[in-house]
Amino acid sequence: MSVLLQLTDAVKSYGDQMLLDNASVALYENTKVGFVGRNGAGKSTLLKVLLGDEELDSGSVSRSPSLRVGYLRQHDPFQPGESAMDFLMRDSGQADWKCGEIAARFELKGKYLNGPVRDLSGGWQTRVKLAALLLHDPNLLMLDEPTNFLDLRTQILLEHFLRDFPAACLVVSHDREFLTSTCSHTLELNRGTLTMFPGRIESYLEHLEAEQLRAERTNAAVVAKQKQLQRFIDRNRAKPTGASQARSKQKQLDRLSLEEIEADLPTAHIRAPLISEPRQGPCVRCEKLAIGYDGHAVVEGIELEIEHQQRAAIVGDNGQGKTTLLRTLVDSLKPVAGSLRWGYGCEIGVYAQHVYSTLPEEKTVLEYLEYQSRPGTTTQECLAVAGSLLFRDGHTKKKIGVLSGGERARLCMAGLMLGTYNILVLDEPGNHLDVETVETLAEALLRYKGTVLFTSHDRHFVRRIATSVIEVRDGRVRNYSGSYDDYLYYVNREIEDGERERAAAGGASGGAAASAGSAAAVSGKAQHQLRKTLRNLEKNIAKLDDQRKELDARMQNTANVDEAMKLHTQLEEIRTELAEAEQHWVEIQEELGEW
Repeated sequence: MSVLLQLTDAVKSYGDQMLLDNASVALYENTKVGFVGRNGAGKSTLLKVLLGDEELDSGSVSRSPSLRVGYLRQHDPFQPGESAMDFLMRDSGQADWKCGEIAARFELKGKYLNGPVRDLSGGWQTRVKLAALLLHDPNLLMLDEPTNFLDLRTQILLEHFLRDFPAACLVVSHDREFLTSTCSHTLELNRGTLTMFPGRIESYLEHLEAEQLRAERTNAAVVAKQKQLQRFIDRNRAKPTGASQARSKQKQLDRLSLEEIEADLPTAHIRAPLISEPRQGPCVRCEKLAIGYDGHAVVEGIELEIEHQQRAAIVGDNGQGKTTLLRTLVDSLKPVAGSLRWGYGCEIGVYAQHVYSTLPEEKTVLEYLEYQSRPGTTTQECLAVAGSLLFRDGHTKKKIGVLSGGERARLCMAGLMLGTYNILVLDEPGNHLDVETVETLAEALLRYKGTVLFTSHDRHFVRRIATSVIEVRDGRVRNYSGSYDDYLYYVNREIEDGERERAAAGGASGGAAASAGSAAAVSGKAQHQLRKTLRNLEKNIAKLDDQRKELDARMQNTANVDEAMKLHTQLEEIRTELAEAEQHWVEIQEELGEW
């Protein structure tokens, strides 16, 4: 495989923060790479460097003469009044039939294709931008947080698109499930260093954990050996008969060194509101409820009952009314018709999508938390909660007006945690939070004894905490009878059925149709199980390969004929098992349409 883009000995800093510290990496053709790292690590800056929008302090970027980059930019490239079709034709210079053919792959048709593109939601506009990228025939796609604000259906469409895309990709994302589904390699930026791992994100995280555990065990053994040698030296250095041995042991001691283990970066810790007495029975009941704006109903006939201690995920495409439902439940919007009743003693805490943008700009972090906290909360308790959300020392005196989006989101979460709410209503709580903070939020909600109503496009987060699923679709709300995995399977199947219909009608190119057909053969639970099997196979292959190397080394070093024959038999068995595992791996890759 040829190199499309290469970064060599790159140095880039802002003030005293080193983003790239002699970092190097190569991107190869047809390789899909998931790019991960903490918020603020410098991922977006690196993309700008690779695109030529920013210069390095030192180092170089080499680009192949055949490189054609497609970059999914976050800004709005649309002109006033133009339709999606107008934009695609203007941006690509292609004929309307070609633009329509590519647009169909993203379910862009009717008013979505021919109506004003600026009237579309962010998710639909992202579909338009992706169609535009494809029309330029790039051989390297760069996507910066492409799943931000995308609904589930658009995320799955994007996954299918990337799996079928016959070229290289570099995808920046905090969404582990999305990266697992689309990227075969993982690139991490951490403390200025770039690390490329030839495996999916889950395998990389397991590798990091195993490496840290190995280093800790090695260091523990080294420390024990150092103590043993030091005790011998202390006992014998003054003895005439033991002085030479003590000097020898000192040389051994001087050669021993500990492996450097990076200290973990600070991680937020979230404590759910404390509830003195968990409640039982229905917490909210809706009867013949209609919701909407200015007397116009967007969803009608809602018959819904939610029990105390449920964690209900509100799901559905963007624009269907999920946020409208949540706002009506918390009395931010009045019902258009029907009735809505909360049970006795319900205390409701709310986290809205854009609540962080309405915080009092002039208050400090500590002043805001003291204002939000329950009566009787001490300043020390507020400081403790602030510290757990990474507001420490002077950060508690910062004005809210100077906080970043992620810091404001954490501050809102901290304010909720200081209350005594037995109902939490959370609208996209993961937006603006990094993956580590989302993980600790999930842990807190799992321990929480109250009721949670929430929306989220993060499938891993929803799968972890949802005990029930409520779908908002086509002007109706219903309790989904199955699990969240069942719902994912149902959405996947709908999308794949649409892809098969377009392929059968000749609406997609031959190569794309064939690829979509192969991917459609496996879906939902079956695909999830195959990917789990694939990860287990990769671990087993690595283990067998280590055993093969060890047996091979032992054979080279033995002079005993009988032992050599025994080792040869074991080696042949390992080689056979390894070949079978590798063949099974290839078969699963082919079944998933990724080989």
